[in-house]
Amino acid sequence: MAYKIRSYPEFELQVQICKYLDLQYPEILYSSDTIGSIRLTGQQAGRNSKIQKKGFKMPDLTIHEPKKGYHALYIELKVETPYKLDGELKKDPHLKGQADSMELLRQKGYWADFRWTFEEAKKVIDWYLN
Repeated sequence: MAYKIRSYPEFELQVQICKYLDLQYPEILYSSDTIGSIRLTGQQAGRNSKIQKKGFKMPDLTIHEPKKGYHALYIELKVETPYKLDGELKKDPHLKGQADSMELLRQKGYWADFRWTFEEAKKVIDWYLN
C-alpha cells in the first residue's frame, strides 16, 4: 500500500524565512508560530484553545525588535495572495479574522501584514531591520 506524502508549503516557506533570519540576522529575536500549519489532535486542540486569546489570530512570524517607530514586526505567511485582483481581501472567514487581528496590531503600534512569497517577506524583513 502506497502512502501519500503530505506537502506543507506554508510551513516550508516559514522554514525558509527562519533560516534566512538565522543566517542574515543572527542577533535578532524572533518567534515563529506553527499551530496554523500543523494538525493537532483533539486533545491538543482543546488544550491550545484554553490558552489563546479568543478571536485573535496570531501571525506566523514575529520579529521582536523595535525598529522604524514600530514595537515589533508581524508577518502572516501565505503560499498565495490573500487578495483579489482588485486588491480586496478574498472572501474567507479565516483570512478576515487574520486581517482583523493584524489591524488591531497596527493600531497598537506594530507593523503587521500578509506576505506570500519568500522574496516579498525578505524585502519587508530587510527594510525593517536595516
